[in-house]
Amino acid sequence: MGKGIFITGTDTGVGKTVVAAGLAGALKARGINVGVMKPVATGAVWNKGRLVSDDVRFLLNAIGGDDDLDLVCPVNIELPAAPYSAQLIDKININTDKILHAFLELSRKHDFVVVEGIGGLLVPIKEDYFVADMINELELPAVLVARPDIGTINHSLLTVNEAKNRGIDIRGFIINGFDAAKGGKVEKINPEIIETLSGVPLLGILPFDPDLNETGSNFGNIVGLAQKHINMEKIYDKY
Repeated sequence: MGKGIFITGTDTGVGKTVVAAGLAGALKARGINVGVMKPVATGAVWNKGRLVSDDVRFLLNAIGGDDDLDLVCPVNIELPAAPYSAQLIDKININTDKILHAFLELSRKHDFVVVEGIGGLLVPIKEDYFVADMINELELPAVLVARPDIGTINHSLLTVNEAKNRGIDIRGFIINGFDAAKGGKVEKINPEIIETLSGVPLLGILPFDPDLNETGSNFGNIVGLAQKHINMEKIYDKY
């Protein structure tokens, strides 16, 4: 299977797209031929006769990528919901074989592919196929993105336990969006607690960037922040 990393999260809205874009941009800055992929996107909008996800545009624009949108995101869904929910509501067919084929094609074009999941590990793509199953099918190690604030310990430990139970290699976790001006003692100590209790290494803490606007494709300093605050050797060391 191809070389890459799968970015998953403790929940929706934790900043997987931002982290994936930052990692991909940092890898490209190192001279690595990197591609990006979001296998399934919901909440996509119609543009020139095709459904396109803002997340996908953000990922591609962050690295100046020009791969075909159907490869980068083979499954686009208009309804903003879990894919299986959208399948039941809108009576659509989700072809998971397209995901594997697209990943293999991107892997032929690039030395490394940063893949961003949808939601967390147990988001159902189909009735019997979860994000966790996708990670295993792609044979990729995973990086977990977590929030800095209260509740993140529980969500992070649950996700790590589920990953271990399913045989997923968690390379490490990243805390995203830490605001030093607002964060207190709890936010500062949470990463240490998660690392100790989960046995999964902390790869870095990405600070809050007020200039970042994911929807508007304003990247702020996400690549520079990733280069400075994330242990990129742990992302790419085995390759």
